[in-house]
Order: sequence, then C-alpha cells, then structure tokens
Amino acid sequence: MARDHRASAQSGASGAAHGRRRGRARARIAGATTVSLLLLLVAGAGWVYLRLNGNISTFGTDGLSHDRPGAGAGGQNILVMGSDSRSGGNSRLGGGRGDVGRSDTAFLLHVYGDRRHAVAVSFPRDALVDIPPCKLPHGGWTRPQHDAMFNSAFTVGDTAKGNPACTQNTVEKLTGLRVDHTVVVDFEGFAKMTSAVGGVPVCLPNDIYQGDVDPHRGSRGTRIFHKGQQTVTGQRALDYVRLRHGVGDGSDIGRIRRQQAFVSSLVKKIKDKGFGPSTLLPLANAVTESMTVDEGLGTTDKMMSFAMSLKNVDLHNTKFVTLPWRYQGARVAVVEPRARALFADLRADRTLDGKDAAGKPGAHRSASPSPEATVSGAGTRVAVYNGTTVTGLAADAAGTLTKHGFTVTGTRTAASPGLRTTRIDYGPGAKDGAEKAARLFPGAQLRPGGAPGVTVTVGQDYADAHSPGGSQSGGSQSGGSGSGGGEKARSADDDLCSGLS
Repeated sequence: MARDHRASAQSGASGAAHGRRRGRARARIAGATTVSLLLLLVAGAGWVYLRLNGNISTFGTDGLSHDRPGAGAGGQNILVMGSDSRSGGNSRLGGGRGDVGRSDTAFLLHVYGDRRHAVAVSFPRDALVDIPPCKLPHGGWTRPQHDAMFNSAFTVGDTAKGNPACTQNTVEKLTGLRVDHTVVVDFEGFAKMTSAVGGVPVCLPNDIYQGDVDPHRGSRGTRIFHKGQQTVTGQRALDYVRLRHGVGDGSDIGRIRRQQAFVSSLVKKIKDKGFGPSTLLPLANAVTESMTVDEGLGTTDKMMSFAMSLKNVDLHNTKFVTLPWRYQGARVAVVEPRARALFADLRADRTLDGKDAAGKPGAHRSASPSPEATVSGAGTRVAVYNGTTVTGLAADAAGTLTKHGFTVTGTRTAASPGLRTTRIDYGPGAKDGAEKAARLFPGAQLRPGGAPGVTVTVGQDYADAHSPGGSQSGGSQSGGSGSGGGEKARSADDDLCSGLS
C-alpha cells in the first residue's frame, strides 16, 4: 500500500510537472501569437503611414516672400485653398478650364493659442488686392501687381498645380499675419473626403435645377437639389459648394456663405465621429492623394499631430467670417480700416468679441480697450477736409475729434477729391497732437511739414468704414471684430439653414 501511495504521489507530481510544462508551452504560444499580432498591427500601421506619406505632395519654401510678417501672439494660421484644375482625376468632376490650376475658394483659419477657439476668414475671389513678387517655374520672379483679383495669384506661372506659394505671399501681405501652414485640396480630394465621413448635411432655401449648376445648359433641366436639409457626398457635394446661380442674389459672396455653412457642417460631422484613428485615417487616406501642403505638414505624423491639436476647439467657438468688403463695379474692394482691425485682433490672439484667447497663464480674458479710448486732444487745433466725393464726411470726422477734446477750426472739401488713404499733416511743434489725432483714424498717413497746427484730410478708407451719422457706407460688409462690428459671424453650431444667401 505504501508503495502504491508513493507511486501515486510520483505519478501526481509527474502529472503536475507535465501540466506546468504544458501551461508554459501554451503561454509561450499565446505570447508568441500576441507578439505576432502586435507585429502585424505595427507593420500594418506602418504600411498605412508609408502609403499616406507617399500620397502627400509638398511645395517648397523657395517661392515664399523674403519679407514675411513675424509670428503673432501664439496662435496658428493655416491657409486652405480649393483647386479646380482639370488635370488628373479632376476632369471627370467638372474642374476649371484647361490644365492651369485655379482656386476660387480660399480661407485663412486662425487657431487661437488656447486651442479652444478658431476663426476662418474667407477671401472673395474677385477682391482687389496687391500681389507681391512671386516665383515662376523657371526661377524668375514677377513684378508686384496692384489692384489684381485675389484668385489670380494662384495662377501665376500657369501650371496645373497652381502657385500656392504666391497665394500665401498675397495673404501675408494683405493680412500682416504669418501663415504657418498652407493646404491645397483639389476637387477629387474634396469629393473623396465627403465620402469618407459618410456625407455632409447641407441646406438650401429653394429647389435647384440642372440649369442652375450649369448656366450654359440653355434649359432648366431636372431638379437636382430639393429645398431644405439633405446629405450630399461626392459629385453632389461639389455641385453644392460650387453652386452660384438659382439661389440668393447669384453672387460669389452668397456662395461663400454656403461654403462656410458646408465647412461648419463638415467640422461638426468629424467631431461627432471623434478624432480617433477610425475617423482620421480614412479621412487622411481620402485626401492625401489629392492634396498639396507646405513642407511643415509633409508627413503623416505631422498632419495627424496637427489634426489632433484641433480636437478641443469648441463648435460654438469656431467662427466663419468674410474679409470686410464692398462692391467696386464688377469687383470687390477691401474695406479699411475694418480689415486692418480684424487682422490686428488675430495677430494679438483676440477673439471676434475682443477676448484674449492666447492661452497664456494668467491671461486676462476681457475685452481689449479700443485704441482711441484714452485719446485727449485738449489744446490741439485741427482743420478737417473731405478728400472724397462722399458728402458729410468732414463733419462726421470733426464730430469725432470734438468728442475727444480737439478744437476743430473748420471743415471743407479738399481741392482734389479722390484721396484713398486718410492723411494727417502737421506743422512745427504739432507732431504730438497729430499722433493723437491719428489714433482716431487707424491707418492714416502722418506727414510733417504742413501748415501750422494739424490738418486731417479723410480719404476713401474713412468713407468705407463710416457714413454721416455713424452707419456703414452703402454695400460695405464686415466680418465683424472687437474693433469694427459688421455682419454677424457664423458659428459651426449655427442652424444649418440660416444665413445662406
């Protein structure tokens, strides 16, 4: 019995040892399988990243201006453009004429330093701006252009990919803001992007027909969009953002408003889906094949890191405005000093309602005082001239000066109306008073050597921003800022059907 007990014990010990060996073997197999799966996952992720990296096209910094603005208070500025060239896969989507890259959609996205606020400023394609020297494909540089249409900067050099560096130079000169990144998405990439997110909700104030999308068709055709809310993707999304006729006043400004509503809806859709890999990777794969970016966004890591930095931007705090504008014949003029005030706010990382959003420790989040709040012109005599053909501006400017303690000696019309920028001339010993007056006329030119005292001659910039009685001049509209007022900014969480025309 004892022998049987010992044998049984030995047998039990042997079985336990065998069980332990079998357990360790299973653990090794499981461990090896886990490692293999991890390696496959890493290899797969690596393949995806390599593929995405291979998709990304970049443009060089050699075409950027040699005289660029300095950095702002801490936010980032991203220039986003849509290209409508017929090259490549864009031909089947109805891009622009010929193989020259064109851009009719452009906005500057300012992401504030606190990473919770953002504002996108749209640029009308027909806005008359100054285009600085731009690099041509053969290496030479163009001469500066004055009062050129904004979208013509992208066509400099007549290449299929366009000239994003020239548009970036133009935006930096116009705004005084340093552009940190530039992104160009062509129509094919845009269509893929809308599909990758499962479609984008949009709204229209009335039914839209084939003849509205293609005015050269010669007939109304069938209905392609119904009035009210609907979800669009691919070609239909392109038709929506390009739509100009058959809705509102048929202007490019109206189209900009609908494009802002579309981008708002797209941002909301992405945020609703979440900023995880399941959302960002398909989205990145959809657009990178048809995207051109600056070298600072030239890898998947950099692009994904930038995308993740936006995940905390609040929908209500994501605003859309249009460059302050007014009609000038068939073109669009930039309204000053409202535009300067808007971009000064962005340089200082101030929100549209004047709050500090730089995200710095201890930042004071109250409205910034206006530049003229502390101006006192006591003891300074000023003569006021109207240098435009708009009646009543001299009296309006005189009222502002009087309110701040200046002694106005008289108002009259300048001998040669047609002054573009307000001018302040001053004689000997009057520089201090002239500088005080200049704070009431942002952007005015100060000129020494005038008659005794101070002379203010208001120009067209003052007419653009004011009319007698303090109302805006006819047709002018502003993106609205802490410094200027104007049309209401759109928030990404606004009602989808509001403000479309």
